[in-house]
Amino acid sequence: MAAASPHTARTERIQTELILTSNVRRVGIFSKPNAARAVKLVPELLRWLAERGIEARFDTETARYAGMLMGLDRQHVPEGCDLAIVLGGDGTLLSAARAVGNRSIPLLAVNLGGLGFLTSITTDDFFAELERALSGVADITRRKMLGVSLIREGIQVAEYQALNDVVIAKSSIARIVDLEMWTGDTFICAYKADGLIISTPTGSTAYSLSAGGPIMFPTVDALCLTPICPHTLTNRPVIVPSDMGVRVINKAAEEEAYLTVDGQIGSPLEAGDTVECFTANFDVLLITPPHMTFFDVLRQKLKWGER
Repeated sequence: MAAASPHTARTERIQTELILTSNVRRVGIFSKPNAARAVKLVPELLRWLAERGIEARFDTETARYAGMLMGLDRQHVPEGCDLAIVLGGDGTLLSAARAVGNRSIPLLAVNLGGLGFLTSITTDDFFAELERALSGVADITRRKMLGVSLIREGIQVAEYQALNDVVIAKSSIARIVDLEMWTGDTFICAYKADGLIISTPTGSTAYSLSAGGPIMFPTVDALCLTPICPHTLTNRPVIVPSDMGVRVINKAAEEEAYLTVDGQIGSPLEAGDTVECFTANFDVLLITPPHMTFFDVLRQKLKWGER
């Protein structure tokens, strides 16, 4: 067998890093609503943590699975936690990542959903992976997040964070959006399209991929600008440096465009609104199974190499 080249070795090394997560005394738990497997898993998890003297904070969905009356609003679950556990699919993880924000809390995500591109830990491996994390070692990937500001008449009226993407799209039937994109004082281009996706490397395997965007390695310092069904066929996806920052000006009439963040939250746009997107100054810490690379996930989830 040929020896791995230095370049190949580097590719594997930048996928994960080992960090200490010992002295975990409190964990936050986020659960997917209406997940049949969580009915059994949540009570088992709470007993497992209690036996080890670990306090649990959890959201309303987790409380229901545990037979309790009330849980916490998701934004308050991470407070004072050393570790976050996500039981669900990629959508649950996106919501949990925004709730954790800049707290530098590792997220251990277990796939109870469908594809589970980001939630690659199975229920069979869950407690073994949790034991590894509590013992002081975990394999971590650092994922960049987007900061998003909605500016109206020179005033910031909303701000968001996104792990996957920001989408500006039409909100009316049979309409297209009319957008201008800038970076600083430099004009990039105008878009007449069904919409525009501004994606992180993590989000490159989500909506952007469906719209014809490229797959980006998770640690690449870049953003992808992907138009959705552009009127001009030569409007193609563009990769830009992550520290560049972009701003998109809505030229469409009122109530014809909508801003969506990670496919879950957002705001209607008015004519003249500006959406500013920039790389956040913190990372999401995602615990990954040992010895599993990004390319393993691509082959397993996207069925690469199968006929």
